[in-house]
Amino acid sequence: MSQQGYVATPPYSQAQPGMGGYPAGFGSAPAQPLYRHYGGPPQSFPAPPTGKDTLDHPPLAFPAGPGAVQSPQAPPTSHLTQQQFQTSPPTAMGHPPMGPHSSQMAHPQSPLAGPTMAGPQSMGGPPPMGGMGRPFPGPPPPGAGGFQQPGPGAAGPPGHPQIAPGTGYQSLTLWNCLCVTGQFGGQMAGPGMAGPGMAGPGMAGPFQGGAAQMAGPPQKKLDPDSIPSTTQVIEDDQAKRGGQVYTTNLRGQVPPLVTTDYTVQDQGKAQEYQRTVLQTCRPSLAHLTQLIKGFTPMYVVNHGETGPIRCNRCKAYMCPYMQFTDGGRRYQCGFCNCVNEVPAFYFQHLDHMGKRVDFYERPELSLGSYEFAATLDYCKNNKPASPPAYIFMIDVSYANIKSGLVRLVCDELKTLLDNLPSSMVKVGFVTYNKILHFYNVKSALAQPQMMVVSDTAEMFVPLLDGFLVNFQESRAVINNLLDQIPDMFADTNESETVFAPVIQAGVEALKAAECSGKLFIFHSSIPTAEAPGKLKNRDDKKLINTEKEKTLFQPQKAVYEQLSKDCVSQGCSVDLFLFPSQYVDIATMGDVATHTGGSVFKYSNFQVERDGQHFLSDLRKDVEKAIGFDAIMRVRTSTGFRATDFFGAIHMNNTTDVEMAAVDCDKAVTVEFKHDDTLSEETGALMQCALLYTTISGQRRLRIHNLSLNCSAQLSELYKSCETDALINFFAKSAYRAMLNQPLKTVKEILVNQAAHMLACYRKNCASPSAAMSPVCIRGLILPDAMKVFPVYLNSLLKTGPLVGSAELSTDDRAHQRLSTTAMGVEDTQLLLYPRLIPLHNMDVASDVVPTPVRCSEERLTDAGMFLLENGCSLFLWLGQACPPEMIQSIFNVPSLAHVSIDLRSLPELDNPQSQKLRSIVDSLLDQRPSSMKLMIVKQKDRSEIMFRQHLVEDKGLHGGASYMDFLCYVHREIRQVLT
Repeated sequence: MSQQGYVATPPYSQAQPGMGGYPAGFGSAPAQPLYRHYGGPPQSFPAPPTGKDTLDHPPLAFPAGPGAVQSPQAPPTSHLTQQQFQTSPPTAMGHPPMGPHSSQMAHPQSPLAGPTMAGPQSMGGPPPMGGMGRPFPGPPPPGAGGFQQPGPGAAGPPGHPQIAPGTGYQSLTLWNCLCVTGQFGGQMAGPGMAGPGMAGPGMAGPFQGGAAQMAGPPQKKLDPDSIPSTTQVIEDDQAKRGGQVYTTNLRGQVPPLVTTDYTVQDQGKAQEYQRTVLQTCRPSLAHLTQLIKGFTPMYVVNHGETGPIRCNRCKAYMCPYMQFTDGGRRYQCGFCNCVNEVPAFYFQHLDHMGKRVDFYERPELSLGSYEFAATLDYCKNNKPASPPAYIFMIDVSYANIKSGLVRLVCDELKTLLDNLPSSMVKVGFVTYNKILHFYNVKSALAQPQMMVVSDTAEMFVPLLDGFLVNFQESRAVINNLLDQIPDMFADTNESETVFAPVIQAGVEALKAAECSGKLFIFHSSIPTAEAPGKLKNRDDKKLINTEKEKTLFQPQKAVYEQLSKDCVSQGCSVDLFLFPSQYVDIATMGDVATHTGGSVFKYSNFQVERDGQHFLSDLRKDVEKAIGFDAIMRVRTSTGFRATDFFGAIHMNNTTDVEMAAVDCDKAVTVEFKHDDTLSEETGALMQCALLYTTISGQRRLRIHNLSLNCSAQLSELYKSCETDALINFFAKSAYRAMLNQPLKTVKEILVNQAAHMLACYRKNCASPSAAMSPVCIRGLILPDAMKVFPVYLNSLLKTGPLVGSAELSTDDRAHQRLSTTAMGVEDTQLLLYPRLIPLHNMDVASDVVPTPVRCSEERLTDAGMFLLENGCSLFLWLGQACPPEMIQSIFNVPSLAHVSIDLRSLPELDNPQSQKLRSIVDSLLDQRPSSMKLMIVKQKDRSEIMFRQHLVEDKGLHGGASYMDFLCYVHREIRQVLT
C-alpha cells in the first residue's frame, strides 16, 4: 500500500477550509470510429523510421504522451533464458483458443456544455491507422441504464471482432479522499489517469493458437526463479523511489508504482490523481488510455458571480497550459489555440519571462489540480444546491428478522449516524417486504409515526414534512424508532419482497425534497412479489460454456433500465447490501447500484456471529466515506486525439458527458482515447478533466485536473513509459464489459491476441540486436522492462471468476466480481490480480515494517510457515501443518495447530510481541482497503484450503487456467507465430 503524500508548491503550504470535491467537465463529441478486420494474415514489422513522424510503419498502437523527439535507443529488456519451456496440452491451459473452460436525463443547462470539438481538426494529413485497437473494439451500443456495451462490430469472420483502428485508452479515476492531511494511499488520491494506448497500427492479425502449434518434443523445464517476479519489481521500485518527492513539472516522466510509498508535489500536472498507461505518445499512434481516481482536499478558486474563466471556443477552464500574450491582455488556449481576451478583473502584468507576476499566487495557473466555486449557472434550475440526504431502507421479511440482521442494523445506526460525513446531511427511514412503511420522525413528535404504502405499482411518498430530518435534532425520535423496528416485525411470516418500488420510493422522496442523496438498501432475497421489477430465477448451469452464457450476466432491463436513468437524473445513488441464501440475480439487482455510482456488498448465508463484524465494518466505511453528488464529467484534449469511451460506475446519456449520481473516494473511471491526427512532439498531448458536483455540505464545485504527456516518434520510448498496472486495469474493464455481448472464449482470445501483438511489435522493432542475438535468448521470450510482469497479470485476469466458465462457481459471485471491478482504481485491480502473500513465521517483531511479500505460488509455502494473503477483497491466514507449537501458542493461545478453530473471525488479543505484531499488520491492511475483509483461518491440507489456493495466481487455476510458466510458453509461441 503506497502512502503518497501531497506537497503543494508555495505559497500553498496551508490547506484551505472546506475543500473536497471532484473534477468535472465536458469534452467534444467523438466521431464514428472506423473499422477494419481483426483477422488479417500475420504481418512482419519493419523497423520504424528515425527522426520523422509518419504513419507508414505498422508496429504498435501504443499512444504516447507529449514531448520532444526521443532517442531511438532501446529500453531495458527482460530475457527468459534459452532453456526451452515445458508446455502443457492446450486443453489443459484454459486459455484461448483452448475452449470455454479456459431516456433523456434532465441536467442543468450550464456553461459546461461546449462545442462538439475541443479544437480545430486538421483536414489533411495521413490516413487513419490500421491495426490493433482496443481489445474489444467497436462503438458499444447503449446498454442497461444508459451504459454503452461493446457491440459485435462490422461483419467479419466468426470469432474475429472488428477493431477500431484509432482507439486509445485513458483511465480516469475519480478517487475522492477528503482527508485534511492530503495523505492518500494506494494510487494517488484523486482522479488518476491510466495513460495512453496499447497496441499499434499494423498489429492486426488472427489469433493463431491451437493444439497443432503447441505440439512438440519435450523440452527443458524453465527455472521458476528465472521468470519475471511481480514481488521483485514492487520491491525494487520501493527501494529505488520509496520515500522520495515526485514532482510533476517534467512532462513524460514515469511515476513510481502504485505500490510505492512516495510524496507528490504538484507543479502543474495532476499526476497525483491520474495514471496513464503510457507517459509518452507516438505522434502517429492511435491509442491512449488514462485512469483518474481521487477525492482529496484542494485549493478553491472563487471568482464570485463571474464564475470560472474559460476558453470561448472549446470551453476549457483556465489552467497552466494557457499562454498569456500582449502584456497579459490576452491568452491563447493550449487545447484549441483560440486567442481569448483576459477579463478586466483577471488582468495581471507579465514578467520578463512572459509569465504572470501572480503565477504562484493562483492555483489555477501553477497547479495541476484545483477547484472552482460554481455559480448558479452550474446549478439545476439555477437554484442553489441543497445538502444531500441518506435514506436507510431495511428489508423486514422473515429471513432478515430470523437471522438477526434487522436488529443488528438498527442497533448500529443509533451510533453510526453520529459519524455522518456532514452534520447537514438529512436522514430518513423505510422498512419493507411486500409493502413499504415510511416513518415520520419529526423532532416535535413524542413517538415515530408509520405510514404504509401497499400500492407498489404506483409508488409515491405519503409524507414530506418529517420524513427527511436532521439527526441531531430528531435523535430521540429516531432512536425510539430503531428500538421499535425489530419488535414490530418480530412475528412476521412474510417471505416475499419487492425491490424496484423501494428504489423508486427513494427517488421520489429526494425529488420531493429537491436534493440529491444515497439509498442504503439491506436486502436478502430475489424480489418475487407481484410488483414492478419482479424477477425470476434464471440461473441455468447448462448455459455455462455455451454461446448463451453471456445472458447470465446481462441485466434484465425494462423497469431497471429506466430506474437507473431516474436515479442519475435526481442524483440518487444506491448502495446495496445483499444477504442471500440462494440465487438473487445480482447481475440485475446490482445493475442500478453500479450505474448510479454506488456499491454492491454481498454476504452469503449471513450469520450475525460469523459475519456481523464484517458487515458492520463495511457499513461504517460506506456511511463515513468522502463523497460528492449529482456529478457531470467531461474530458477535453488538445488537437489530435479525443476521449471515445468510458468505463466505471457511471451513466452515459450521450457520447461526451459522464454522469454520476454520486462519486466517492473508492471509485475510478477509465477513459479510452482515439488519435485522430498526428500529435506534436513540441507541444505534446494535453488533457483536462473537469467534474461538476455537489459537495456533502451542498456547495456546487468544479474540480479540474490537467495533464500533459510527452510525444515521441520512437516506439522504444513508448515501451519505456508503459505502466503495466494501468494497462491491466483497462484490459480487465474492457473484458468484463465485452463478456456481456461475446462468448467468453472470444473475449479471452482477444486478450491474448492483443498481448501477443504488443510484445511481438517490441521484439521486432525495439529489442536491441545484442539482446535478440544473445546465445541465451535465441528463440527466447524478450519482454520490455516496463512490461515484464504484464503476462502474469493477464494470466491472472483470464483465471478470474467472471472469465472462467465453471459450473462450480456461483453465477452471483461471478456477476458481483464483474460489477465491483468495473469501478476499481489501478491499485485495486493490481492487488486483485496479484495478491500479497506475506510470510509471518520469520517476521521481525521489533520492526514497524510489514514483511516483504513472496511470489504468489504454492512453491513459496512451507510446512512450518505461516502466511497472510490479501487481495483487497479476501484475507486468509494460512497455517502450515508443521507450524511450531510456540508460534501457535503466541498467536492463538492454544497448545497446537489441532486446537486452532477455523471459525475464528478475529485474532485473540494477547499480550506478547508476536500477537501484537500480527494484529497490527492485519489492522493496517484493513484500514488501507476500500472495503472490509473477513479474516479466514486456513490449515494446510484442510478442505478450507481450496478457497485459499485459488488466489495463488502463479499456479494452475482450480477451475481452469494455466500456470504463469505455462502461460509464458503459450504467449511466446503466439509471438513467434505473429513474427513468422
